[in-house]
Amino acid sequence: MGIKQVKVDVNEITVGMFVSGLDRPWTQTPFPLQGFYVRDLDEIKQLKSLCRHVYIDSVKGRAPVATDLKTLSRESPRSRITTREKSGAAAAVNVSPLRIMRNQYPPVQPLKKEIKKARQLHQTVYRTVGEVLDYLGKNELHRVPMAETKRLAGDMVDSVLRNPDAFTWLARMQQKDEHTYSHAIRCSVWAILFGRHIGLPKRDLDVLAMGVLLKDVGKVRLNQSLLANTRRTEEEEREYETFVEKGVEILRKTPGVEPRVISVVKTHCERLNGSGFPLHLRGDKIPLLGKVAGIVTFYDNTTNPRGALQPIAPSKAVSRLYELRNIQFQEELVVEFIRAIGLYPTGTLVELNSGEVGVVVEQNFERRLKPKVMLVLDSVKATLPSPRLVDLAEDDRRKQALIDSGKKAANKVEKLEIARDLEPGTFNVDVAKVRDSYIMKKEKSGLMSLLKRLQS
Repeated sequence: MGIKQVKVDVNEITVGMFVSGLDRPWTQTPFPLQGFYVRDLDEIKQLKSLCRHVYIDSVKGRAPVATDLKTLSRESPRSRITTREKSGAAAAVNVSPLRIMRNQYPPVQPLKKEIKKARQLHQTVYRTVGEVLDYLGKNELHRVPMAETKRLAGDMVDSVLRNPDAFTWLARMQQKDEHTYSHAIRCSVWAILFGRHIGLPKRDLDVLAMGVLLKDVGKVRLNQSLLANTRRTEEEEREYETFVEKGVEILRKTPGVEPRVISVVKTHCERLNGSGFPLHLRGDKIPLLGKVAGIVTFYDNTTNPRGALQPIAPSKAVSRLYELRNIQFQEELVVEFIRAIGLYPTGTLVELNSGEVGVVVEQNFERRLKPKVMLVLDSVKATLPSPRLVDLAEDDRRKQALIDSGKKAANKVEKLEIARDLEPGTFNVDVAKVRDSYIMKKEKSGLMSLLKRLQS
């Protein structure tokens, strides 16, 4: 096994990393000379008291994705993407640098203002996508509610532009068993969120949302047993891959579907190094919206694999995506996607460095590693009498102010941080219950504010 040492700030250490070096001699610490796996939060606290930075072996242990996310914005983007060796061949792929447009949309609206509208819209979108797939499966193309689907895609864009958290909550937590339906909706939300982040024009966001919603329509022409089979033979895999061409054929015959939407469907399975399908396009031969659709499809398939009883922790999906930068996905796009959704998307179960456990309920869009968390378990994993909301960004600002003013010494202040994300269901935490409670509280708060304004 090789060694890949990475220097990281001690504040970025998480459980599961393998510490292979320190910024001071091993003999001055209680740690073993040959290195060690970080097993618990006490070891993290001990490291923080002794070191400013450490070296970790990302081959042996967990990779420092959080560190990557913090430093990515300081790195200069590269316009030349070189693939690593894969399947015995390596190649250089030239791609154009992205044109990122920051702050193209109004500031995010409060969650309490958007959540009710997002809930109603989500139900309508889910029903309509089901109708579309049903009519396409019956080859009743004339009955497909394409105008309604197009309008709803635009409404989804508007909702996510106003408050990304509102629709993300609903898409992430949808618990239907119709995998293709819910996958399409979740992917569309991730795509709009991503597009908003990089400043795509509203027109492109509408096309992207529509294309991602319809990207899997060709699967209605495949045998259900083939779709459900996660261990296909080579022959079965080739048959499965025909869903893209079948989808393109269906949409070309369906009234009201514009060519750019079909382009998203046609190219969402293509990959930077030519390993995708059906055309094995490489580099900039894949249009930007197709590249975006490919990334969100991979991310959602990884976090919500077909047949799994529970989604997996988002950080694992982010790590896999990050490993595939410059191979299957353009590096700049991977970096920007991770920055757009954060390591801990809304609905993620997390453990803080205090040992407390909670659910990410809202993002702090300026500080992605410091979201708002609803705590439900204390440091010994006992259920709190009532959930407690903590804003990690505000906690950081408040404690840093104490340090800056000289009222507290830095080594006497422990800022709250996310130590790790957890697999859904860990410690028997019911994320859906936390979600419903938080959303209901927000809706009630919004209603009370409205009544107060009407009475004033």
